[in-house]
Amino acid sequence: MRRSLRLLSLAFVATLAAVSVCRGADDRIPLPVQEEIWALPLIQPTIAYVARPIGSGPFPLAVMNHGVSLDARERSFFPLVEFRDAALWFARRGYLVVAPMGSYGGAALDIPERGIYSVFYSRIGSCDNPNFRDAGLAAAVLDKWVIDYMTDQKLAKPDSAIVIGQSAGGWGAIALSSENLPSVKAIITFAAGRGGRVGGKPNNNCAPDKLVDATSAFGSTARVPMLWFYIENDTYFGPDLSRRMHQAYTAAGGNAEYHLMPPFGAEGHFFIDSPDAIPQWSPLVAQFLDKHQ
Repeated sequence: MRRSLRLLSLAFVATLAAVSVCRGADDRIPLPVQEEIWALPLIQPTIAYVARPIGSGPFPLAVMNHGVSLDARERSFFPLVEFRDAALWFARRGYLVVAPMGSYGGAALDIPERGIYSVFYSRIGSCDNPNFRDAGLAAAVLDKWVIDYMTDQKLAKPDSAIVIGQSAGGWGAIALSSENLPSVKAIITFAAGRGGRVGGKPNNNCAPDKLVDATSAFGSTARVPMLWFYIENDTYFGPDLSRRMHQAYTAAGGNAEYHLMPPFGAEGHFFIDSPDAIPQWSPLVAQFLDKHQ
């Protein structure tokens, strides 16, 4: 790879010298890893947080996607690295973790052959007629770009990818499942969905029936194994809605294991963002990956 295609942020490349030697929840000794910031030369330049085992690889790939605020001003304040502790857990397990940063806030796609015309990752249209389907497929396109690029560069093992997504990033992962890419072996979502908390009001989804319908449509063609996490005190996608989504997805033919986790903190929607949550989800994730990788 040309040096111009792999730009590391100033003073950010860090090798984690102190790595615990105790065994984790899946009885593996965690690998020493390093963290970097890359600029990926995709259809549009994309900054990504990268966590990976020390060494030249190739490694199995994990693409990790964050959510998006409905407020344009808030979208401009996404931190440089989201879900760092979760990303490091996957890296210590042996994955090359690539987490595109901020891409859902401003990127637009125009892909006529896919029926996607200037669909912003953050835009779903009006609540009277939201376009949940194309918003999900637009996010899925970014995942495919990352997977293809990292594989072409021989940094990722072919046909080894897993995709992890939270909130809107998880919704994009559900959309991606409908395409059954040979390169994607498993998908994990945390609090996945779109249109949550309209007007900042808890449990006020934009159009829950349409969200369930779109979930069913994705499930009708999806066969890749999925692991879904929702949290009891999630005020974006609460237990009733998430159960409806899962029932619709699996009834249509999708393959998803559903877990409703106990209340976590003041707002369960951000469960994945806390290192304190790792002991709760990591045994389930380890078991799922051992089964499907």
